Amino acid sequence: MKIEELVQKKLRLFFNDESIIFDKSRFAGGLTNYNYIMDIKGTEYVIRQPGAMTDQMIDRKIEKINNRIASELGLNSECIYFDELSGIKISIYIKNSRNIALADPCSPDSLKAVSCLMKQTHASPVNFPNSFDWQMELNKYEELVRELKGDMFYDYAALKAQFIDFMQKNIRDIISVPCHNDTVPENFVIDDKGKAYLIDWEYSGMNDPSWDVAAYILESRLTDEAIRYLILDYYDGQPSLEEMLKIKCYMIAQDLLWTVWALIRHYGGDDFLDYCYLRYERFRKNVKAITASKDCPIAEMVKMG
Repeated sequence: MKIEELVQKKLRLFFNDESIIFDKSRFAGGLTNYNYIMDIKGTEYVIRQPGAMTDQMIDRKIEKINNRIASELGLNSECIYFDELSGIKISIYIKNSRNIALADPCSPDSLKAVSCLMKQTHASPVNFPNSFDWQMELNKYEELVRELKGDMFYDYAALKAQFIDFMQKNIRDIISVPCHNDTVPENFVIDDKGKAYLIDWEYSGMNDPSWDVAAYILESRLTDEAIRYLILDYYDGQPSLEEMLKIKCYMIAQDLLWTVWALIRHYGGDDFLDYCYLRYERFRKNVKAITASKDCPIAEMVKMG
């Protein structure tokens, strides 16, 4: 059964209505999955259609638990259906809302909301049952590329080894708290009353909180001024040089990890090659920059090419 047919079947079963047609006309974004807004019986919902290969990359049972924890903490949108076998999810659409990518990820209001939601997540009194270890995830993704008979970049192994060696020699004091681990601006949503939400918890797990800070900076391509604002607000002052280096290293690690993630999607038949090239080129540039000088500016590291 095609995934679209399965989504339609689940919608009909959940709403007990055989006349429902899975309507994909209102696309609500997504890279890992594809989200669509549908009006069903007068209420608007976000319907998640899982992307290709995600069943091999994401533990949906863990995601279901973490999704519930995030909702109980008041961070997440309201989820009314979660199928842990397929990854199909139905959530209540937050009316008149905009994600921060559209609202301006660099504005002080956006940065304040992001910082606040990250602090709430990282201070959660309830731990997630899993850990997000980027090197273990990377190993898993590399294995999937091999299974798909895919190729890596010619300098991949050497650059990866150089970077991991640099991290092992320079990164200390790694801590473990509940983290979202995919803090792209599209996952922060603000309603018309100004309330902010953090959605899509599929990569969530225990991790170092600087990973989330690094991800928002990188994925939003923040300006130098916005980077300073976010860091000062999140850390309640200027963090140590060691903490700043950790942020830089996590930015590089994310480009490496999501490069291989994109290779899986590419070899699985999706159009992700341009995305993959962009991320790998930035990874390549930043490995050279940070191994030449730990003081390389973060604002330069977000730039492509």
